[in-house]
This record gives sequence, C-alpha cells and structure tokens, in this order.
Amino acid sequence: MRSLATKKNYKSEKIRGIRIFTSSFSILFQLIIVAISILPIVWIFFSSFKTNGEILNSSLSLPKHWNFYGYINAFKISPLHKFYANSIIIAVTSTILNVFFVGMASYVIARFNFKFKKVILITLSLSLFLPMTSLIHPVYMTINKIGLYDTKAGLILVYTALGLPTTLFLLNSYFLSIPKDIEEAAYIDGAGFFRTFIQIIVPVARPGFATAAVLQFLLSWNEFLYAIVLTNSKENRTIPVALSYFTSQFSFNYTSLFAAIVMVSLPSIILFALMQEQVVSSLTAGSVKG
Repeated sequence: MRSLATKKNYKSEKIRGIRIFTSSFSILFQLIIVAISILPIVWIFFSSFKTNGEILNSSLSLPKHWNFYGYINAFKISPLHKFYANSIIIAVTSTILNVFFVGMASYVIARFNFKFKKVILITLSLSLFLPMTSLIHPVYMTINKIGLYDTKAGLILVYTALGLPTTLFLLNSYFLSIPKDIEEAAYIDGAGFFRTFIQIIVPVARPGFATAAVLQFLLSWNEFLYAIVLTNSKENRTIPVALSYFTSQFSFNYTSLFAAIVMVSLPSIILFALMQEQVVSSLTAGSVKG
C-alpha cells in the first residue's frame, strides 16, 4: 500500500512539474512576442526626439534633449497634412463600400444555395494566396484604361477589391453562427429581404462588421505599393508614400523619418486598441460554425 501511495505521489508531482514548466514556457513565449512587437515601436518613438548624431552614436539611449524638431521638420519636408487628408478620404470610403457590398454578398452566400456557389468560394479562396505584387500590372493597365489613373477614385476601387476576400470569409463565417430563427420571425412579420438584412442582421452581426471594417481600414491606410504606382501627384497620394520623402541616395534624415513613422502608425495603433474587443469577439463567434 505504501509503495502504491508513493507511486501516486510521484506521478502527481511529475504532472504538476510538467504543468508548471508548460505554463512558464507559455508565459515566456508570450513575453518574447510582446517584446518583439512593442520594442521597435518604443525605439522609433524615442528616436523621433533625438538628433541624427544621437541616433547614429547612441541608438539605444534616451534623448538628451526632448524636442519636436523632427515633427516640425517632417511637415516641411513633405506635405503630410495633404497626404493625411487623402488617406482619410480613401481609407474611410473604401471601408464603407467594402463592408456594405461585400456584407450583402456574404449574407447571400451564407444563407442561400445557388449554382456555382462552391466555385465562387473556391475562386475567392485561391485569391487569398495571390501576392499583391503579382496583380500590380493588370491592375495598373485596367485603372489606366478606364481613366482612373492618379485619382482617389482609382485607389478607392482597388482597395475595395483587395479587401474583398478577407471581408467575405470573415462575415460569411459570422453569418453562419447566427440562428436562422431570427430571420424567419422577421419574414413572418412581413419584413422583406433588404429590410431584414439592414434592421435585423446588421445589428446582430455588428462585431463582425466592426472587425471587417478595422481590417479593411488598416489595409487601405498602410498600403504603399498601389498608392505609389497608381498615383503621381501630391493631390492623390496617401500617407505611406510620404515616407519616401525622407530618404535620398546619399543622406537620411532619421529624426524626421522616425517622427513621420510615428504619425503614420499612430492612427492604426489607436484604432486597433479601441476596437480590439470587437475584433476578438467577432473572430471567436465566427469560428463556431465557420
């Protein structure tokens, strides 16, 4: 009996040790990921208050004198205010169009059976694996032929299409998690398809729409390649393109560059911080039946 009790104690201690090791390793791994994500942002923020000499000589130290020279000079080097306005117009408009139209398409795909439904889903699934750079030539030729080169409308159209697959699958999985009884009750009360979608489905699927809107806004706000290829004037270029103004062939204005990076990245960070609960709840709900 004593040997059996000793074996049980040994097994329980071994299991407890494995759990402690696993939890410790998990915490350490999470801390490493957090450090990798946050430290570059913190370093860029502190460097935006340094001079070029301080950045080159002591890149990891704190600024000796805190000043806003980099931020003031950033507006002198490039028209950040104009690029900011362009980015807001393009990102907000493309987000509204993408979420509205793709939302209705996702609802139809999730709720109805029709011919070529699987073909559409497979085609869109394959489009997720296409790198954005592989589409740049056909997109450029198309935008140029329809007369939307160097226009905000051209970028809005392209960004709305680029976010289509992600928004479709995100909202489709969320709609599948909503019980059909809600819609059937609305149809019995005399509501039509469009009214049911706007007044019933959209409020219920608000977390899903919020997540899709956040992802689409971040895509439109941070995208650089199409913004620089499909535009050539300050009147239509977006904020990521402004960073190219701070580098030249033989010199770098690191202070102003880091200040511009902070101003470019800040809206994305604030938006995601405010909407992170919606994003997490939507992804969790959408994974139930997706």
